[in-house]
Amino acid sequence: MTGVPLQLAFSPAGFVNEFYPSFWWIPAAVLTAALAIKLPTIVRLWSDPLLRAVGGVLLLACAVFVFVAPSTIARVNRITGVPNISGPWVYSLLTAFCGSCLLLIIAWRNGLADRSAATVRAVRWVIAGTCAVILALWVLFALADAPVERLRDLDTYYADTPYMREMILLYLSAQAVATVITSALIWNWVRTDGLDAWLRWGLKFLGVGYAAQLSFYAVKLPAVVARLTGNDLDWLSTGVAPPLACLSALLIAVGFILPHAGQYLHDRWRVRVAHHRLRPLYLLTRTVHGGGVGFVLRATPELRLIRRETFIRDVLLPLARHIDEDTRRCFHEAALALGHAPDQARALASALAIQDAIQARRGSTAADTGHDPGTVPDTTDLLREIEPVSRALRRPDELRAVRAGVTEREAARS
Repeated sequence: MTGVPLQLAFSPAGFVNEFYPSFWWIPAAVLTAALAIKLPTIVRLWSDPLLRAVGGVLLLACAVFVFVAPSTIARVNRITGVPNISGPWVYSLLTAFCGSCLLLIIAWRNGLADRSAATVRAVRWVIAGTCAVILALWVLFALADAPVERLRDLDTYYADTPYMREMILLYLSAQAVATVITSALIWNWVRTDGLDAWLRWGLKFLGVGYAAQLSFYAVKLPAVVARLTGNDLDWLSTGVAPPLACLSALLIAVGFILPHAGQYLHDRWRVRVAHHRLRPLYLLTRTVHGGGVGFVLRATPELRLIRRETFIRDVLLPLARHIDEDTRRCFHEAALALGHAPDQARALASALAIQDAIQARRGSTAADTGHDPGTVPDTTDLLREIEPVSRALRRPDELRAVRAGVTEREAARS
């Protein structure tokens, strides 16, 4: 999303002029919403420099679309008292955005710990080049004579004006070069093996976004050059370039956000699913304990999962002495005989053994369980596999079938 012009009209049709004032606020609103969604994570993980950098890039993108809106352009010009001062200001924001994106890609790909000479040199060149271009933009604007305020067609209107011409060509060419370099880095990175799925999708969005950005220059530069040669291709600058700029901005924003947000949402979903899967075993163990985990209003999903796991294991640990290992072995054999996979058969056997242990605990003491009171049964596997056991409790038909199989075997033996 570079080179956003100060002029827009999709076509000569009149309806475009009516839509133009609100056009730039659409991507600004979307980018602001994305920043607002990302902000809690940035604040919570403030020590992560990549998250801070993503937040900075989004903030710059929001600023670009706020200041490129015609109403904002007019207000800035009026407040400063300098016609068209919004031109170098917006171009500076765009240049800073391009430089920030390139720096972020370098740091993201190489890692913040990379202090190699090549990486340090690349970072310094990007920073120095960005600052030099911004300084040159303001110097050229100060030397130029642009008394007529242009809210929508500054690029083409002043394309043949001394110093303004150089300023316009400088910002377009500098940002085009930065876009080509960034796009090449991204597509080379996409082809790398072993990338996380969310990162790969984020890079693909970035790649498409920068392709839209390059197409922006492909239509913007000919319109400016046409003015220099006495021709008129303003419709490229006013009708085709702006939608490409907006599309590019949104795709690039999604590309930067997706790897972080996608992984975060995936982890949250995984935690919630794990918490839900433990519910059957949790409800069963509550009947032993006489109560459940206390409610904490502001507990995070991770904390709720940990508390549920801890509660279940705390109940199963003393309950294990009531589990008859011979009976559990019979359940396991019956489950295997019914065609269940070994892991599933083990989970079904443990679930049935826990149910029987709860009944045995209610009507007997430790001395009646068949275990030596001085010994502690091995509960390692049982405590580690609470999720498969809980899932087995969700299949009562299979549990009944296994129990019936054990009963039939005992009847056959007798």
